[in-house]
Amino acid sequence: MNTTKTTTAPEFMVDVAGLRKQFKVRPESFTAKPKVVHAVSDISFKLEPGVTLGIVGESGCGKSTVARLLMGLIEADDGDVRIAGLRLSQQPDALKAMRRKVQMVFQDSYASLNPRMSIEASIMFGPVVQGVPRDAARRTAHDLLARVGLEPARFAGRYPHEVSGGQRQRVNIARALALRPEVVIFDEAVSALDKSVEIQVLNLLQDLKTEFGLTYLFISHDLNVVQYISDQVLVMYLGKVVEIGPVQDVYDHPAHPYTRALLASMPSMDPRNRTRVPPIVGDPPSPIDPPSGCRFRTRCQHAAALCADSEPMLDAAAGASSAAHRAACHMLGAAPGSWQPLASAAPLSGATA
Repeated sequence: MNTTKTTTAPEFMVDVAGLRKQFKVRPESFTAKPKVVHAVSDISFKLEPGVTLGIVGESGCGKSTVARLLMGLIEADDGDVRIAGLRLSQQPDALKAMRRKVQMVFQDSYASLNPRMSIEASIMFGPVVQGVPRDAARRTAHDLLARVGLEPARFAGRYPHEVSGGQRQRVNIARALALRPEVVIFDEAVSALDKSVEIQVLNLLQDLKTEFGLTYLFISHDLNVVQYISDQVLVMYLGKVVEIGPVQDVYDHPAHPYTRALLASMPSMDPRNRTRVPPIVGDPPSPIDPPSGCRFRTRCQHAAALCADSEPMLDAAAGASSAAHRAACHMLGAAPGSWQPLASAAPLSGATA
């Protein structure tokens, strides 16, 4: 694939179509049949400029793999990715051009920084590699440090071990902005911070988004954080998108049983609303051998025979206030609240409750 730039501003800042990624598993013996992990299976979504998309799901569902695919850190097996009008390619020149458009902030703020480089040098590194003169890169680094709330005179010469976790994550945010990207991906970027620092960083991200006109992809296990910072939310299960839509629509009117279970697992401050029965039971199936049809059916109390025979496609959620709210479930045709199988579906024996 070649990197091509559109002559007009793209309608969508992020445009992902049919993204797939499998990882080979080392066989247990020479005679064993080769196996693969189905990490990401046919992921598609579009993101308009200035929008924050939250991506949620259990560990191992493919969230971080999607992030690394969009960054070009690993190569997709199939699919098309366009960011800010550029098509993602593994060609060196194409990747270098893409790095100016999209940057990423990782969960581990310490491991993300070179311990032998000062904070100033870490922020300067990207622009210098892209050909920016060192003096200009240094001015940019100091300006960004000030914008993320770190006084350049105090912090520019320090090393990663000389600052706190929250300060290191601010450095990582400044480094991500040094190339003036249009899209920033956050992979569990605030999960390692205590709550008081977390809210400071979240508010900082909101301010920077407005100031620089950024588009965010925000990956997190914390559903409250995703609700706070996101405009839209994408729910993944075992490598598939099961629901997507405006964040408040999805939180107020979840259409997929898995989304309902996730939201029901959110802790409540009211002791009268304690969860006494687990909203979801069992572990996710192995991504090496995912179930046929709907991948959630082995843990869904509403599963029917149709769920095993046919894979559901994303469709408009029943009663949704927005056409952008879609879910992949055969039960969408059931009356709201009833969750009974469709007329063509017979009960599936062995479905877990």
